[in-house]
Amino acid sequence: MTDPIADYLTRLRNAISANKRIVEVPASNIKKQMTKVLHDKGFVQGYKFEDGVNTQGVIKIALKYHPVTKQPAVVDLERVSRPGLRKYASAKNMPRVLNGLGIAILSTSKGVMTDKEAREHNVGGEVLCYVY
Repeated sequence: MTDPIADYLTRLRNAISANKRIVEVPASNIKKQMTKVLHDKGFVQGYKFEDGVNTQGVIKIALKYHPVTKQPAVVDLERVSRPGLRKYASAKNMPRVLNGLGIAILSTSKGVMTDKEAREHNVGGEVLCYVY
């Protein structure tokens, strides 16, 4: 697999479009950190890391839907930086997603964080994806 982050986002996108409650994705450290960011910002309901004996492990993600309208909390997931064309942003040129309503997930020297947290810490990094 050449782009595991794109695979992660596609699995989430497909599960949301099929109105699934739980989605399983292969685990890696960056995917675990991205899942924590999505949970902290309220885009997913919960998550569970399961380590495999001879495998890399699995992340089980419980997706979040509105209780009355059944609309998903995540409208769209968009991959920004990809293996063929990396996108970086400095602390001053940080992207704003939907004028601040969405988040950009960045991989910085201080860990994986949102665009708002990166501005507060005054660090830049690779823009992994937009979530809104």
